[in-house]
Amino acid sequence: MPVVAVENVVFNKKRLTPTLEIVKQELERPGVLPDISRVSVESKGRLSDGNDGYSIKRDGGEVRIISATDIGALYAAYHLIRLGESGREIPESVEESPYYALRILNHWDNLDGTIERGYAGRSLWKWDELPGTISPRYAEYARRNAMVGINATVLNNVNASPAMLSTPYLEKVKALADVMRPYGLRVFLSVNFASPMALDSLPTADPLNPAVRKWWAGKADEIYRLIPDFGGFLVKANSEGQPGPMDFGRSHADGANMLAKALQPHGGRVMWRAFVYSPIDADRAKQAYMEFQPLDGQFDPNVIIQIKNGPIDFQPREAFSPLFGAMPSTPQMVEFQITQEYLGHANHLAFLAPMWEEFFGQVEPSSIKAVAGVANVGDNLNMTGHPLADANWYAFGRLAWNPRLSAEEIAGEWIDRNLIDRGTAPGSVRDRLVGMFTGSREAVVNYMMPLGLHHIFAYGHHYGPEPWCQVPGARADWLPGYYHQADSAGLGFDRTATGSDAVSQYPEPFRSQYADVDKCPDGLLLWFHHLPWSHPMRSGRTMWEELCHRYTAGADSVAGYQSVWADARPYIKSSTPLRPAVAMAMDMPADEAVWEDVNRRLIIQARDAQWWKDACILYFGQFSGMPVPDEAYPLHHTLPDLRRVHLGIDNYTNPSSALLDSVR
Repeated sequence: MPVVAVENVVFNKKRLTPTLEIVKQELERPGVLPDISRVSVESKGRLSDGNDGYSIKRDGGEVRIISATDIGALYAAYHLIRLGESGREIPESVEESPYYALRILNHWDNLDGTIERGYAGRSLWKWDELPGTISPRYAEYARRNAMVGINATVLNNVNASPAMLSTPYLEKVKALADVMRPYGLRVFLSVNFASPMALDSLPTADPLNPAVRKWWAGKADEIYRLIPDFGGFLVKANSEGQPGPMDFGRSHADGANMLAKALQPHGGRVMWRAFVYSPIDADRAKQAYMEFQPLDGQFDPNVIIQIKNGPIDFQPREAFSPLFGAMPSTPQMVEFQITQEYLGHANHLAFLAPMWEEFFGQVEPSSIKAVAGVANVGDNLNMTGHPLADANWYAFGRLAWNPRLSAEEIAGEWIDRNLIDRGTAPGSVRDRLVGMFTGSREAVVNYMMPLGLHHIFAYGHHYGPEPWCQVPGARADWLPGYYHQADSAGLGFDRTATGSDAVSQYPEPFRSQYADVDKCPDGLLLWFHHLPWSHPMRSGRTMWEELCHRYTAGADSVAGYQSVWADARPYIKSSTPLRPAVAMAMDMPADEAVWEDVNRRLIIQARDAQWWKDACILYFGQFSGMPVPDEAYPLHHTLPDLRRVHLGIDNYTNPSSALLDSVR
């Protein structure tokens, strides 16, 4: 086929697809490829195993992109742009292929425009305007996903409204799918299991009922007539009040397989979430394993079980879920949370790549088949609220493409592309920024819940410390005391054989390691053990002293971030794409706006860290009966003052002000 020249980018196709038109536009943007005079894009052969991989060859000022698919060529173009924007040279040869075939964002967006656990404004999807009005932000969103290799998106909340499957809404979904398709982004939907009852008044949603099966098959046919490349369904069933097959005496496998059979003729798949915690055991951490592991081998081939990275709920640090690897005859995928429900929302810097790197260090990447991330995207100008929170969206995409990348490497890439001018910034400034990013998650763990403590947040919105929280009528496993088990004897949840025996669900060598207090990692000690306050730690401190030390270290770390940020101020890129949601309204250049917005949030984070430190040291100190170590001083609050703090759902976006108002 003859080569068609388009300025400095040429293709071996006469007619360019919408995807290749994007490749052309991206590569011809001014300055995107310095020192490159010509790029040829060749679609031929089968790269690797036939997925959207690519190769790049450079010979002086000429570059060849070779891919079996147009989407692979687009990913290659974004690889070149990533190198150019981060100030790196294009090597003579690059060979890339995604580790996982499915790399998907999960949106928890509701049809009324709200976002559950969303901290970046309202939903990006304007359902009341669709399908007639197409916001240019939809293509911007698709582009930002494609730039890091994300290839699928679930548009709506797992707590799904049945209306999502109504014909008017499916026509709106089609409009979004049409925008996203050229960027390689396939659309999925969360579905409510009782939709046949809600939409068409069927008397049941029993997955073995022939009328119910017929309804879902017809609904799948309708969807694929509108969206031929529709990806499939995400399902939250029999959890937190959501309907599911167990309401009708059926199993998770019965429910998932019924949907799978409806989608199978069209090539669709079912992602069935394992986030369940029915009271079948006193320890919530055991319940998903107990409910799902016996079903291994009973699911249809196009069902994949979606499992949160930990057995509780997106905590700053968790042991990995024991379900991973426990269902060898069932495909599994991991669900990470990009939005920071338990990590300071959009106020705190918490770069999550180290958390996900830690997970992949324990769970072999090849043992799972796909990766999902709960999106931190909203309609704020920068889409993520905190300007630096874009780094977590970026990191998720990069690790979903290649789970062997290091957190440090990803942080450096993002900083060079988006934040500082590498040509003028001293290496020491960049190094301190990378260190701030890569250390931020551990700092959050330290000032919130060190040594394996978990779920001691304020009730409901999960912002701020309330280890003393009691809510009449609430489930025990929604309250902090259930998890920290503080008493005069010690602290922590005993999950060894003398306690709940959750360790027995883990494979070796983790089972023995977690069960042995002398071998269990410090970061998980109080997750698996109830330890005496005087327990000797590896550091030589007692457990109480170590707890205070960690809280102090976390607060000290984030207090130092303002110094790092101040040093970076002269080198923030004037062309930064981060566009802070608040500061852009100010009359100032983009670089100054980004700096001011982030600095404001770092001040909030430092205050919040002190709040966490004071609340937890003072509260747990009541049980330890031991003096607060000198290094933990000064404490800025009293426990009675802190116990009077009650943040409402409406004011946790500016919690430091609410905190200060409460304790005056």
